[in-house]
Amino acid sequence: MPVKFKDYYATLGVSRGASAAELKKTYRKLARQFHPDVNKAAGAEARFKEVNEAYEVLNDPEKRKRYDALGANWRGGQEFTPPPGWGNVHFDFGGAPGGPGGGGFGFENIGGEAGGFSDFFEMLFGGQGGGAGRDRSFRYRTGRFGGLRDEEAMPESGQDQEAAFTVSLDDVFHGATKSIALQAETYDQRGAPQRAVKNYDVKIPAGATEGTRIRLAGQGASSPHGGPPGNLYLTLHLAPHSLFKVAGHDLDMELPLAPWEAALGGQVTIPALAGAVTLTIPPGTASGQRLRLRGKGLPKPGGRGAGDLYVVAKIVVPPKLSAKERGLLEELARVSTFRPRNW
Repeated sequence: MPVKFKDYYATLGVSRGASAAELKKTYRKLARQFHPDVNKAAGAEARFKEVNEAYEVLNDPEKRKRYDALGANWRGGQEFTPPPGWGNVHFDFGGAPGGPGGGGFGFENIGGEAGGFSDFFEMLFGGQGGGAGRDRSFRYRTGRFGGLRDEEAMPESGQDQEAAFTVSLDDVFHGATKSIALQAETYDQRGAPQRAVKNYDVKIPAGATEGTRIRLAGQGASSPHGGPPGNLYLTLHLAPHSLFKVAGHDLDMELPLAPWEAALGGQVTIPALAGAVTLTIPPGTASGQRLRLRGKGLPKPGGRGAGDLYVVAKIVVPPKLSAKERGLLEELARVSTFRPRNW
């Protein structure tokens, strides 16, 4: 079966003149992105093997020199036959991490074999006859970046950070983007910790309420080892409102009623968050009675409707009566058979 040429520089996305430092930096980024312990997407493991194979060659000065001797005119996917003399060169890869062979991956077979080097690699570097290295397969541990030797291990991520964030009830009802400033932990080039103020634009998600936790990916503390930053988690708190109290996605409000409104019933206008609504007061409404307006509370996440608005009746009396009001109430007291006390 014909062997296809592999462009290791294209695999890593670097130029043919890339320095060792540039190769290492690019390799670490790609290996972190496609490592089987981290990336479960289809094709990630195959991409991880391609990246490791390319780095195995380009990171070793001798192997890179031999590979570059093939010339720059080859293109990935072309049928390839090695020039005379390649079969007489043997590269010793060793069997342990950090051992001979420059790349020194030495993957441990805990998670299972992930497949060997390509036929192209084996033809060029597999030993006498181009196939002696067939048994050296990529293997990886099922642990956090366990497959890489210490000097190539993935840099540790920065720490996650937590902060509280107070917003208004109108913000969570209508939706809003709020700007906040927080102190963040960063590191200088020597790895020394520093404090800096960072500004964030935070989108209040639909369905947020008291205690909702918002994740800002990659906005936490930076890593002192050059790894990815941690995440920032913001816990929402709702500022007190002059009319409403929050219970999950439901709202409670107190509705003052005059004695005659409670006794006779009628309609009153309620200033709900979505706009004014009309509420019918049943005749004989008692103080403390709860009346419900369906769907007039806070929106629920995922477009699952909204909570309810509960109106609690509170009967209030005029602090001062006119002569006519007093006369009417005295007349009511004379003719009424209602007795509020049974003892």
